This record gives sequence, structure tokens and C-alpha cells, in this order.
Amino acid sequence: MATGAPNTNLASQARRLYTEELVKGLPALVQAALDGARSLFEKPTEHAAFQRRRDMLQGLNAGAQSWHRGLVNGLRHALLHGGSTTRLGDLPSMSPGQLTLVDDDTIELEIVTSRLALAMMDRASWEFADLRSRIAHLEGRGELDAHDMLRAHVLARIVFEAWRASGQTLVSWRELQPVLHEEFALLAEEAYHETNRWLAERGVLPEVDLRPFIRRSRSHPAALPSGGGYAGSGDSGPPTGFGHTPISGPPSAYGSGSGLMRGVGDETRMMTRAAPFARGRDHAEAVLGRLNRLVGRQVPAFGQSTRPQGLSPGLARAIDTAEAGIRQRMTTTAAGVDAPATSPVLLEDIQQRKQQLKKAAATPEERATIEIVALLFQSILTEERIPAAVRVWFARLQMPVLRVAVTEPDFFATVDHPARRLIDRMGACVMGFDSAAQKVGDALEREIKRIVQVVEAYPDTGRRVFQTVLTEFEKFLEHYFRTENEATRRGVSLAQQVEQRETLAIQYTIELRRMLNDMPVQEGVRQFLFHVWADVLATTAVRYGAQGQETRSMKRAAADLIWSASAKVTREERAEVIRRLPPLLKSLREGMASAGMDAERQDEQIQQLNNSLAAAFTAKTAAIPDDRLRELMDRLETLEELLPDAEDVRIDESMVLDLSGHQSADLEVVLDGGSMPSPAMLAWARELQVGSWFMLEYRDRNEAVQLAWQGMRRQLSLFVTAQGRCVLFQQQRLASYLQAGLLLPAQDEALTVRATRSALAKLDVDASRLLN
Repeated sequence: MATGAPNTNLASQARRLYTEELVKGLPALVQAALDGARSLFEKPTEHAAFQRRRDMLQGLNAGAQSWHRGLVNGLRHALLHGGSTTRLGDLPSMSPGQLTLVDDDTIELEIVTSRLALAMMDRASWEFADLRSRIAHLEGRGELDAHDMLRAHVLARIVFEAWRASGQTLVSWRELQPVLHEEFALLAEEAYHETNRWLAERGVLPEVDLRPFIRRSRSHPAALPSGGGYAGSGDSGPPTGFGHTPISGPPSAYGSGSGLMRGVGDETRMMTRAAPFARGRDHAEAVLGRLNRLVGRQVPAFGQSTRPQGLSPGLARAIDTAEAGIRQRMTTTAAGVDAPATSPVLLEDIQQRKQQLKKAAATPEERATIEIVALLFQSILTEERIPAAVRVWFARLQMPVLRVAVTEPDFFATVDHPARRLIDRMGACVMGFDSAAQKVGDALEREIKRIVQVVEAYPDTGRRVFQTVLTEFEKFLEHYFRTENEATRRGVSLAQQVEQRETLAIQYTIELRRMLNDMPVQEGVRQFLFHVWADVLATTAVRYGAQGQETRSMKRAAADLIWSASAKVTREERAEVIRRLPPLLKSLREGMASAGMDAERQDEQIQQLNNSLAAAFTAKTAAIPDDRLRELMDRLETLEELLPDAEDVRIDESMVLDLSGHQSADLEVVLDGGSMPSPAMLAWARELQVGSWFMLEYRDRNEAVQLAWQGMRRQLSLFVTAQGRCVLFQQQRLASYLQAGLLLPAQDEALTVRATRSALAKLDVDASRLLN
């Protein structure tokens, strides 16, 4: 489509439609806010909260009409004159280079609007991404203006300015914030969706390609293209590959000297965002919900039943015939005779087979399901990041998936259907390879082939066979990265040793604390045993075994140190300490060296111990009786039997402050970088799945990395590059990197979710194809 004046006019009409859709939904939204306020007021609570809610309800009842008028006027003003280019609150005028303080009220107001914009974009970011692309295309520009009325932060500002103008308070907003966020997110999503549908009906980018609209501040030759949107925060756009930086919100209106407002927005985004895993699930469910609503308008019975359905006899025979044909064609492809999985020939073949299946279908629901599954696999089989050799096996899943989709209606109702999860997991493991190389490991390719053949072999078992092979695939991945993948095998072995050593160190620390709890031992010695010697014991036990001679020697050194540091009240005892000291210090140095401690730090530790031992000569406390010392030695000898359960040990920064001793040429341990993670980021770090690909920015390098291993309770995670460089994260640091955008997922949405969105775009343009 050309980009002349008529197209600019079409963009203006789209903005008008967007405005009217918002205005149309405002009465119901204001009523929902009133209902929410009333519901909160009626809930039992303490007196202070009761008063707040009473004031909120009274204020909203009095000002609801005024708020509604303010919203409508603000939206129409933005339509005529554009979004405001100023921030909430008034700042004193500033000359260039002049600095001034921003008052707390302005910051609070900025945080409120940032959070509202974030809530809207968490739900509607995909629809906004499509609309932004279409409008930018119509107007012949690379990006919307920072204050375009279509942006969520402009709507958020209008909303809150109208709220304040109607006499409502910031306290009331916060009290009602969950309701307001939910209602405005739903309203914005629907307005974006209707505007997108209207433009698509007029031929404006019916299949949106978002790649021209991506901004990257960190690029890399291995960056992988992806057509998906971004379930991220704020108005940041839809990253479609590695190395993106979310598009920032509007630049500060207060001059270059004020980065404060930008900082507030960024920090608010980090503090308030939901875990991306949960947000991605919400997005996936929203996409499926849209599909069901759209199809339901054409085929009313679609999705109404949750009970298993039977295949009509004619369609069952047609699926069997089609499956045999696909298997024959794909067998030829696997033998290297042709590569139809990447060619238009295969897509044409899918189209012809789809029509044959539709002719055999007995009900409108079957015909609609055939159309949707065909659209899903058209998207999957044209995904360039899936290597051609693997795409062959994805193609062979089409008929088994169709059979499940027809017989199990919840395939289109839930993201947890095992057929979906299987496709998504396999896709996640192969969509991070260099698109030029297009190779996967032989063992991984063989496993995918085996899975597909198992699914084909049990056509009548429905979800059970998909669930079975999904479980087997998860177990395979663990084994594959540990033993069969050349790039990851060494790193996984080292990471497991790190985990074993750190877990043992914590276990030893816990038990040593118990043993010395009521013993008169110098504090300096205690700290040495807890923070240094526990790690030495763990390192030795991992290397030589818990009952190895070297490990027993380190335990004896601990007992000798405890005895030497206890009070010495006789000349004989002091002489014995002096006699034992040289071999003891030698053993201590050897132990610290074996744990990777450098000579300088060893000297510091020995000096501190010398001070503690000298203090023991003048101590007035009671000495440790011989029987207690013998008991202590016995407990040290059998220490492993007393250790707490490894499952109860948490490897975190409160107990393990320094992992630098694990650094080696074969394993890099991430010790710094990132930002203080929120609970949402920690939750996301725990939800990452082995096999998934990411882009890691670390030590001046941007590299594609694959999550190859996770330890117990996901407290340690190992990422490996295609060249075998291994990078180990502790959970807290991993969350920090995710939050700072230094570790970015290759896929912003699952393979089947992206395919569903692609199908929706086609059905939005022509829903009649469901029944034709």
C-alpha cells in the first residue's frame, strides 16, 4: 500500500475509531469502579481501612459523573490536538544545565500513571504492537510519536488527570487500584483489537510483520529473527529477536538534566510487573480466548462442549489417508531427496489436503477445526528458526494434532493441553540455533523423530500419548545435556560439582554451628570454621569422598584447631599448643589452597587465627574437657551422617557470598551485574525451562546461550553457548540479569501461541474461511 494522503486519512480515521471505542466503554468502566468501591466498603476490615474505603465510596459517588466527563473530554482533546507532551505535576522553569528538585507529589503521580500504563500494556501489548505497525505503515514513518494518543501512557495520563479533576484522591486510587488496572486493561485491549480489525478489513497489513519496527541497542550477528510481539511492560515494542532493548517511554519534558522521571518509570516497571512467566500465560490464554470468541461468532457450537467428542467416520478415514500421505512425503524429505518442508510446495499441499478433509467433515465444528489447525501448522512450518531437518517432523504432527483438536475441545481452551506443550517444548529447544547453520545435535533430532513416530503409532489415545512423550522428552533433555551433547557435557559436570560442593558447605556449616553452640571457642575460630573450613571440608569430600583419607585429615585439623583455640591455663597445655601449631597451620594452608583460596587471603586468615590462638593463652574461660573433645572428634568423623537433608538446603547469597573459587577456564561464574531483583523476577528465574535459548550480555559479549542444567530447587542454572562456553548463575543473580535485560529469552511467546496469533490475523480478515 502506498503512503500518500489517503493513507494518512485512514490513520486519522483509525485514531477516531480507537477514541470512540474507548468512549463507548467508559460508562461500564465507571460503573465497575463504583461497584468495586462498594464491594471493598462492604468487606470487614480494621477501622482505618474502613474509613478510607468509606471516604473513597462517598467521593466516587459524588464525582463519578465528573470523572466520566473528564475522561471523554480528555480523549477527544487528545484526538484533536495529540497527546500531552508534559508530565503530571508542574515543575519550576529551568534554564539549560540548571538542576532542580522534583517534588514527591510529582514523583508519586508519575508512578501511578506508569503503573496504569504498565497494567494496560501487560494485557494489550500484542494488540498495540500490531496497531502501531499498521499506523506507522500508513503514515510512512518508522515509529509513532512518543506522545501519540494511541500509546498507553497517554491514556493513563488522561485517566488520572480526570480522576484528580473530579475531586478523587491519590489514596482512593491506590485503594481501588486493582479494579482500575483490570478495567482499563480490558478497555484498552478491546479498543486496540477493534481498531486492528477495522484496518485489517481495509487491507492494511493483514499479516503484520513487526521486524521493521524493532529497535536494538545491543545487536549481535547471531540475533535470531522472530515475528512475535512482546508481553513486556510499558510501551516498549515487540522484540522479535535477541538483543533488543524495549523502546522507552516518552522522553522527559524537563530537559536533559532530568533523568529522574525516566528512572521513575523504569523502576516502577521493575517493581510492579508480574512475573513474565505468569504474564506470558495470561497472554496465551487471552489469545485462545480471542480465538474462541471469533470462531464462536461463525460457528456457535464451537468450544461450547468440554466433553470428548467422536470423529465422524468420513473425517476419520480422511485423516488416516492424509496422515499416510504426509508420512510418505516426509520420509522422502528425511532421506534427503527433497526439502518440501521449507518450500511453497508443502504449503500448497497443506491447502489441498485441508479442502479434502473439509469435504469429509460432517459438522461445522469439524470444518472450523480443520481450518484452524491448518493455519497453525502453516505458521509453524514457515518458522525460519526451526531447522529444516526438524521441520519435517513437526509437519508429521499435523494429523495427530488435528485428531486431538477435533475430539478434545479443550485443545483450544487451555494452554496446558499436552499436545500444545509438546510442540512448544520441542520448538523452544531448536529455535535458538544459528539460522545459517540450521543444525541440531543428532541425538536431539533422533529423539524428536522417535516422539513423532510414537504419537503416530497410537492415533486413538488422544492426549495420553502426548502427555507420555512430553514426560519422556523432559527426561531426555536432562540426560542429553548431561551426557550426549558435546557442548554442554563438560559444563554440566562442573556445575553439578559446584552444587554438590556448595550444598555440602552449607550442610557442614549448619552442623558445625550445632556442634560448637555451647563450647567455649574463640569467635574468630568459629567464623573461620563456618565460613572457610566448611568449604574446605566440602571441596575435599567432593574430590576424595566423605570417608577418604584427605577428608578425614581435614576433619582432624578442625578438631585440633578447636582444641588449640580453647582456653589454656597450664604451662603444659601451652607448650603442647606451640608444638602442634606448625603442622596445624600447614594443614590449614593446604586445605585452603585445595579450595581455591589465593595466598594473600590465606595469609589474612592465618593472621586472624594467630590472634585468636594468642587470646586463648590469656583466656579466663573454662577449658574444653577431654571427654567433650573426644565426643567432638567422634562427631566430626561421622559428620556426614548428621548433615541436614540436602533438599532442605538453599544455596543463596545469605550463606554463600563468594562463588569465585569455582571460576575456571571451563566454567565462568557470574558474580556481579544486574539489578536488585523483585519477587516477580525471582519467580521468573525459577520457571525457566531447560533447553530454552536466550541472549546473554556478559563481559562485553552478546551471545546466544541455551539453558542446559538446573540444580536442586533451581538454585543454580547453567547456560552454554553453541561453542561450549559455560556460564553459571546463582538464582538471585539470574533474576538480576533477567530484570536488567542482560539475559533475554529468544522467544517472547510460545510457538503455538505465535501460530494462533497468526491464525487469528487471517481469520480477522476473512472468518468465512472457517466453513468454506
